[in-house]
Amino acid sequence: MNMIYLNGQFMPIEQARISPMDRGFLFGDGIYEVIPSYQGRMVGFALHMARLKQGLAALEIRLDMDTARWQGIIEQLLDANGKGNLGIYLHVSRGMETRRAHAYPDNLEPTVFAFTFEIPTEPVADASKTPVFRVVSEQDKRWKRCNIKSTALLGNIMHYRTGQKRQMNEVLLFNEANELTEAASCNVFVVTQGRIATPPLDHQLLPGITRHMLLDILRQYSELPVDERIISMDEVRSADEIWLTSSSKEVAPVVELDGKPVGQGKTGPIWQQAQALFSAHKYEY
Repeated sequence: MNMIYLNGQFMPIEQARISPMDRGFLFGDGIYEVIPSYQGRMVGFALHMARLKQGLAALEIRLDMDTARWQGIIEQLLDANGKGNLGIYLHVSRGMETRRAHAYPDNLEPTVFAFTFEIPTEPVADASKTPVFRVVSEQDKRWKRCNIKSTALLGNIMHYRTGQKRQMNEVLLFNEANELTEAASCNVFVVTQGRIATPPLDHQLLPGITRHMLLDILRQYSELPVDERIISMDEVRSADEIWLTSSSKEVAPVVELDGKPVGQGKTGPIWQQAQALFSAHKYEY
């Protein structure tokens, strides 16, 4: 039985009900987070909570729930659903009102929803066991506030669908200046001549938690050079390694871009170092 949390109550998912007049349903007016947990141990909990609060503030959604309350809800959900390897989905919409209108009153009660779902075992720094990714590229056509982790993901979905139709795993996105932004559901890193780089944070990309952790871990525990800078798609296409990072994938190697091999067309040695370091230190956040 999948137990969920909805507006102060725990219940089987089959009993959950949300009004069709909820602004999350009508407008995608809300914020979400996904936190991985392995045998009850969460990865990056504090960082996810900080980003959730930042997103709520950006959308001016007022929610009277502190971090301790969130942690209690999550721990109860993990216990109720058998722990194991579970992703935790947290969702806050602006709430329900009786009319459909772009303008909204300031006193709406937010809708708070959380559930868990099964995820694969923890990624490991082993080229024989890790899944590899084949991707295509496409000009980024999403809105200009991609730094907000909004539930309104239609742009991302449409980009991701491009990859699906081509039987690819992901889509790398670039802006009108031919600069890498991110992927449809991940941040992106490249390795060129032993140097690691990822695009700097701005309105064009999500401040990924795994991205943040990986940068911090590499700078603390390795001597590998790491840059946050603008990356042209020409550089991406000639890179020795490309990685996708996300809470579910951790550090995922890309072996093909637009039908051509990345580097030698297999997982690279620097990826192996990065994933090994991430695995060793990810529970420190």
